[in-house]
Amino acid sequence: MVDPAKDTQHKWHEDLIAIVTGTLLVALGVTMYKHTLLGTGGINGLALLINYVTPWGFGVIFFVLNLPFYWLAWKRLGPSFAIKTFAAVALVSLLVQVTPTWISFDTLNPYFATIIGGILMGTGLLILFRHKSGLGGVNILAVFLQETYGIRAGYLQMGIDLAILVGAFFVLPFDKVLLSIVGALVLNLVIAMNFRPGRYVGFSGAFVAEKHTSK
Repeated sequence: MVDPAKDTQHKWHEDLIAIVTGTLLVALGVTMYKHTLLGTGGINGLALLINYVTPWGFGVIFFVLNLPFYWLAWKRLGPSFAIKTFAAVALVSLLVQVTPTWISFDTLNPYFATIIGGILMGTGLLILFRHKSGLGGVNILAVFLQETYGIRAGYLQMGIDLAILVGAFFVLPFDKVLLSIVGALVLNLVIAMNFRPGRYVGFSGAFVAEKHTSK
């Protein structure tokens, strides 16, 4: 008989592959949004808006904005989550800078970019969440509340993201803001439909060990 706990436990190399895969998907989605001048929610959306109106690069802004949230991750979700999240944020910060040198778009329909970009970012975040990681900021808060109180991470993020997108009205054209709202809905629906308590049983061993030993 196979021990269910061991059978569903993520190995360290699975976590590593998941972080690389998830951040690559998120970076590609952000690149598509930047190309079509769209916004999104969360810290990455805030970083995009600041990037549009300042000379600072997205990667630097995104990395710096996330720094205050690592304390919550470390204290409430454990060192493993905090370290993996830090690695994911650093990777996205780097990948968003270099992805445009790997791929370019002669034609990118903004409506298509809205949908596929939202799906890419939502799927990337979903992979990170399932391996006890995230992209800082709202992600840390959302995972903490779902793990602790059962509040659905996707729906919580959707509400916060829509609030952040209100600020986009002061930065982006009206039609771009509307598309950005649609993109945020798509992104968070991907998470809400696929990241639910009890639906996915895989876990990262280091994270669970920390929770058990902390009791």
